[in-house]
Order: sequence, then C-alpha cells, then structure tokens
Amino acid sequence: MDAFDAIPDPVVIDILNKVGDVKTLIRCRSVSKRFNSLATQSDSLLLQLDQILGTTDSDPEIDSPIASFFRSLFKSIHGFLPIFPKPADPAEILTRSPKTPAQILVGFERIRNLEVELYGGDVKLEKGAAVKWKAEFGKTLKSCVIVAFRSATVNTTPGTTDSSASAAVDGAVESDSEFVCGLKTRVVWTISALMAASTRHYLMRDLVKDHKEMEKLTVRDREGEGTVVMDAAGMKEYRETEAREEDKGIERVGERTVVPSVRMSMRHAPSLLLKSGICLEAATLVVVRPSGVASDDNDAELVTEAFAGDGGDCMYGEAVTALLKRRRNVLEMNSF
Repeated sequence: MDAFDAIPDPVVIDILNKVGDVKTLIRCRSVSKRFNSLATQSDSLLLQLDQILGTTDSDPEIDSPIASFFRSLFKSIHGFLPIFPKPADPAEILTRSPKTPAQILVGFERIRNLEVELYGGDVKLEKGAAVKWKAEFGKTLKSCVIVAFRSATVNTTPGTTDSSASAAVDGAVESDSEFVCGLKTRVVWTISALMAASTRHYLMRDLVKDHKEMEKLTVRDREGEGTVVMDAAGMKEYRETEAREEDKGIERVGERTVVPSVRMSMRHAPSLLLKSGICLEAATLVVVRPSGVASDDNDAELVTEAFAGDGGDCMYGEAVTALLKRRRNVLEMNSF
C-alpha cells in the first residue's frame, strides 16, 4: 500500500471536487477500482461539451487523402480480426456516439452543482454587433436580461470632459421617433437571444430529470455570450411538469423549449458614451418576463443580479447601469 492509499475517501473526494472537470474525472475512473468508485461521487462538476462532443476522427476538410486511405485500410483489417469482449473502459464514453449531457454523466449520482460550457455562442448578428444575456428557467422561461449594441468604438474626440461623458451616459429623454428607429433590429436581437436560451434549456432536459439531487445548473458558452441558470426549485418544477405531461401522453415537438407569451421592458440609447471612453451605437437593454408577472418595478434588481459579475467598471456593467436611467418602453410578444 502506498501513501496515497492511506488518504481517507472523503479527502480524496474533496480533492476530486476541486478538479471538477468531467473529462478529467472520467479518465480518473480508469486508474483504479478505487478511483472508479470515488470519481463518480464528485458533487461539483464542469462539463465542457466542446471537448467531449467533438468527433474523434480528423476533420474531413483538413484531412489528407493519404491519411484517409490508411485509416480506411486499418479499419478494414480490424474488421477481419477476432474481437474478444473486454471490460468497458469508463474513458470510452469520451469517444462514443451519441453523447448527450445525460449520457456523458452516467454514473455520477451525487451532482449538486453543475456548470456546462458550450463551444460558442448561438446568436448570429451582423458584423460588429454584440449581445450578452442571462436567462432563468423553471418549467419554462422565468426571466431573461439582454444587453446588445450594434458597434463599439473608442472615443478619440479631443476635449471630451468628464462632465460631457457623464451627460452622454445619462442621456437625454428619448423621443418616440428615436425609439422606433431600429426597433425591428432590437426585436430580432431579443428573439434570437430567447431562442438560444430555450434551446439550451431543452438540451438539459434529460439531465435535469435524471439528477434529482442537483441544486444548481448553469449553462454558458466559452465566448461569454449567454447563460442559462436553473435553481433547485426551478428544476423540481420542471420535473413535476414533465411527469404530468408524460402521464397525459403529451409529447414535446421541436428542438427547444417553447417561449411563453412575454412582456419586454426595453431601454435604448442611439449612442451611449461610457465613462471609459467607449461609445456604443444602438445600445439596448431588454428585461423579459412571462406575461402576467407583475414585477416590472424591479428591473434594476434583476439586471444588477444578471450582470453582477461584470462589475460597474466593466463595459457591460457600466452600460446596463447607464441604460437603466433611460426611458422604459414596454412591448408584448406572443408565445413562439
């Protein structure tokens, strides 16, 4: 017995929780029987789908004809060799197909906090535009905060003073004509963000149903475009709704969760000059809630919570603080 074998199991599990990365933990399961048992008891995990869901074969666009020939040859020869059954290797789950989040996490029975990282963002915008959003779900959408702009430039106008910058941040009262100008584009941004959020929520459906002890689920992308969150109450609500629908024989159609009829609080600035010297064109802040939810007065609280990690000194944090001072325009949108 070596020194590591003398470490108590709870300490090893705590160490594995610090590792967190699912890909690493799955490979740890192949080290020994003890690791195979303990690695699956980790309760705080990071699942990076871009690493695990990638194909194991080379990309056909960059693969050479010679490499493709030898790969096909070896596969053909392998097919004629006698294959004897062998114990399944936990690491093989990294290369098997299909690989949904629920299938990748088979064997992990004590997940409490799960963070899923996707390869990239889902919203396709015109060149130079950017969007950042955060959505909370239960059985369906609870809220979504979206901030977007058409372009960002650094103000190089000489003689700009702190007072003029402050005035540009606060902005004058927006006229109706200013709000209507570019409204179609801002609505498209909003719909695109909501569709991306509902798609991510749908992707996690089996995972939420299988892991009833999970307390928090966060789905984000590497680019930091959007985040979907579900807390313990939201996941319980989702499981109960799914169970009722299954009892009634209701089948889901489509590849995303249906977005309910919503009420949108939209704030807009044609040109927003931040104190940092960055000028945002067509800066937009949208707070989305299901219709009938009487909580429009706490937009500031919801926005601050959504972008708390950005801080007031970050571009997005400063932008939402400034946009909250703009006039609020309310729009309604049907379910889709």
